[in-house]
Amino acid sequence: MPSTTIPRGNILLNLAIGPTLTPVSVLANTTAEQTFTINGLVVGDLISVYPTAAQTAGIGLVSARVSAANTLAVGFSNSTAGALTPVAGIYNVEINRPEYLPLPTSAV
Repeated sequence: MPSTTIPRGNILLNLAIGPTLTPVSVLANTTAEQTFTINGLVVGDLISVYPTAAQTAGIGLVSARVSAANTLAVGFSNSTAGALTPVAGIYNVEINRPEYLPLPTSAV
């Protein structure tokens, strides 16, 4: 039976940074991904994002990923009947970079 687990190895780098992000408006009843430039990000980095201020009521932060080199993609959801803008300011971003292992040559 083939394995469904992809080996990732150890964490090579763990870093916390505080970039200033300025999100744009999210339409009513929508989830939208917005991108921000953060130099040094690598596709495959494991990302966690937290605002340092209270988020706008009705806005949720639902995803974070590195969509391309140096590009943080954050998903915001708006659960209200009107457009809302997520809070702008400093966000805590945790970056964990796996030490990738070669994929197995055959199924385990």
